[in-house]
Formats: sequence, C-alpha cells, structure tokens
Amino acid sequence: MEKQPADRTQKGPDFKQMELEDITSKISALDKWRAIFSSHGLENCRPAIKTIQDNHKGDKENEDRPETSSNKKHATFPGSVLYSIPKELIISSELGGQPITIEMAMELRKILFGNTFQTFTYEWKKSFFKFREAFSNLAYALEAEKGGTRAIQMVVQAHIIKHLLFTKNYQDYGSFNSLSEISQKQQEKALAASLADILWTTGAMNKAIVCLITNESYFSESPNYKTDNFTEKLHLFEFVEKDKLEKFLCAHIYSFKDEGSHGVILFLYSVLFSRTILRIQHDLDYTKNHLLHFCLGNYTVRQAVLNLILTGRASPHVFNGDQILEEQIPEQKLHGVLTRSEVGYLHWNRDEMEQNKLPQVGSMLKTPKYPIWLCNINGTYSVLFGTNTSLLCDWKMEHIFDLYFYSGQLSQTKTARLTVDTHSHPWEGRYKTEEADHEKRFPSLEMTVRTKWEGAAITWNGTLPFF
Repeated sequence: MEKQPADRTQKGPDFKQMELEDITSKISALDKWRAIFSSHGLENCRPAIKTIQDNHKGDKENEDRPETSSNKKHATFPGSVLYSIPKELIISSELGGQPITIEMAMELRKILFGNTFQTFTYEWKKSFFKFREAFSNLAYALEAEKGGTRAIQMVVQAHIIKHLLFTKNYQDYGSFNSLSEISQKQQEKALAASLADILWTTGAMNKAIVCLITNESYFSESPNYKTDNFTEKLHLFEFVEKDKLEKFLCAHIYSFKDEGSHGVILFLYSVLFSRTILRIQHDLDYTKNHLLHFCLGNYTVRQAVLNLILTGRASPHVFNGDQILEEQIPEQKLHGVLTRSEVGYLHWNRDEMEQNKLPQVGSMLKTPKYPIWLCNINGTYSVLFGTNTSLLCDWKMEHIFDLYFYSGQLSQTKTARLTVDTHSHPWEGRYKTEEADHEKRFPSLEMTVRTKWEGAAITWNGTLPFF
C-alpha cells in the first residue's frame, strides 16, 4: 500500500516544541547579526539582514556534514569593506600625534551637521581619491562620485592640475600633453602635494593637521554623542613645516587614495582641524552655522566648504569682501572672499538664471592666480583649465585661447578642448534675432565660460557639446 504523507495538522507536543525552538534559534541568530551590524555602523543595512536570513535557511541541512572548503559558510556584509577601514590602512597609535577627544569629536559634528547625533552616509564613507588609469588620456584625473562628495573631489582635482602643470618638478612644464604621461607614482605625489597645499593654506601658512585612523577607539558612545566606529579612532598629527607635512602625506597617501580608506572624510576632517573650529565659526556669518546640507537623502557641502579649500577661509558667499545688509545691525554682515585664490570658481545654473538668483562671483574667485576653475554647473561640479599663466595677467592673451574641461564622469574618455574667442561674437547675432531664450539653447558650459568672458564665441573642436 502506498504510504500516505503525514497529516501536518496532527502534530504532537514534541514536534511543536521543536518548531518553537527552531524559530527561537533563528530570532536569536538575527539579533546576533544585528548587534554585529550596529557595531560596524551598518544598523540600517536591510539588504544585508535579508541576505543573512536567506543564508540561514540552509544551516540545518549542513550542520551534520563535515566542514569542507566547499560547504564552509562565511558571513558576508554587503559594502562592509567600505564601512570598516582595512587593516593595511590603519596606522599605529605609537607613530606620534595625539588621539581625538570626545569634546573634539562633538565640535566636529556640530560644525558639520549642526548637532552631535548625525553621521556620514554610506556614500560619504565609501568615497576616496581614485585616479584614472596611469599613462592614459586622463592620467591626471580623479574619478568623482555623483553625490555630495563630488564637490570636494573636484576641488582637489583642480589643485592636482595646478601642481602638474605649474610646478617645475615636471619636464613638460605647462604642457597639456604632459598630463597624459603621468605614472602611478606621480599621481600619488601630485595628490600628496595638492593636499599639503590645501592644508597649509587653511592653517594660515604656519600650521597644518593631518587626521589618520588607528585600530583603537579613544572614547565610547554617550548620551550626547553617537559613535560611527570611525571618528572615535582619529589620530591628529600637527606640522609647522610644509616640507615635513608633504613628506608625511606622501608616506601615508594610501590613507586617502585606497578603497575603504574613508579618504574624503579624512581629508575634510584634516581641513577643519587645520583651520580650527573656532576660526571656522568666525568665518561663517549669521546666515549659516554648519557646513553640510541634507538634501534628497544625502549630505552636500555648502559654499563655505569650497571657499575654505579654495582660499583658506570658510566664507559662505562668493562675492568680494564683506557686505553689511543694514548699518543699524552690524552683526548682519555677510562674509565674502577676501583674498585672490590660486584656483578659481565659476558658477552657472539655468534655474537660478531664470529666477534672477544667479550668485555674482567676485573677481577674487573669477580671476585666480592660475588659469584653473572649479565649476558649479547646474549643481554639478567639474574643472575648467588653461595651460598659459599669462592668460590672467596679460589682456593680449585673452583674444583667442584654449581651455580644457574635465567633468569627473567615467563616461568622459578624453579631455574636451574649447577654443574661446573674446573678440568675435557670432552667437550674439543669432540669439538677438530669434525669440528663443539663448540660455536654453546654448550648452551650460558655454554660459559658464561667458560669466568670465562675456559674449565670447566658443568652439568645441570636434567634440559633441555637453554640459
């Protein structure tokens, strides 16, 4: 007689007890994983919890089998390498410097987020300074993320270009072709020199701080501070000589350029400590009291961060000098840019133009010491640069000249070359005789260039116009 399947409705007490114990065991396992995720800053990573749930279903089938290389189970944490610093990137606390204190960490949080409980998102934690392939068309270039860290990566990119084109350490000084002949070692040296320049400038040319990570936490969570398993491990190194600063950065450049290093955050922390939190608070005005802005699920940097990296001062505005809104209320002073920067800044946004809210960038940023500009085009950051330093100090050089453009996007495989003619204005005749709005018909990059050279004609030299 064919054996009938067991009636699942006729379960005895022992069977029900076994089911209850199995469910309890699984819940306990999930609680254990949640605790592990929390300690790694992954408490909100639901996809990882789901993966562990799915893997746990097969545990009963394997528990009586001998453990082999083929059936050995490993817990996998999606993205965990990006949350936890790899061991090879962690420095020894015996190297020197001083450990961060909880008071310093709280000051960091307040100046960045406005409180001590918000922490950096996944996108920020995974961001670092990654170069394109050495000895390629874009050997000089960094890969830039699309989100909130892109602005910092691209302003560092501008300083890298300055170093590669306008320092005499390179054979083809000021030559565009030299940018495609950069080795990996030269990439690392250029990054270290650029970070050193920025930190030395923010430290008022007499001091700089470099933040690195150790393998021990110097304080734990408190009612007034939420840990992130990162900031609590900071070690601060102070330098009063720029040469020693650059050598130190060269020796530890992997802490900023390797995957999992949290390199962008480390650099931002170093910038803030070099300037000092107290000075930054004085740099800001009554319109702003912290440096990051939360929008669409992520943090973006305010203008004060860009100005800090560009000029050494965290002024919230891009016009020259300070402006007093009302003489009767002197504390309502708006802080602008006080000094001419080495790397400049240009801004264009179609929506702001239509609403007549386009910020007027002052000459301190529009006319930097070197022909290199960080560009904010419709909220996306990129770099525009020339190779002739006379462009900004000799009006005869501004007749016809070339500018080069790098967007930071992986889709760009070679640097775009634009030829700018400031004496011929054929485009003006077209838009003045047509009803269409010329700001909507010309590429935003061209309109960005025209904020510096009004009315210039621009040729893309065979490249399909973009941006």
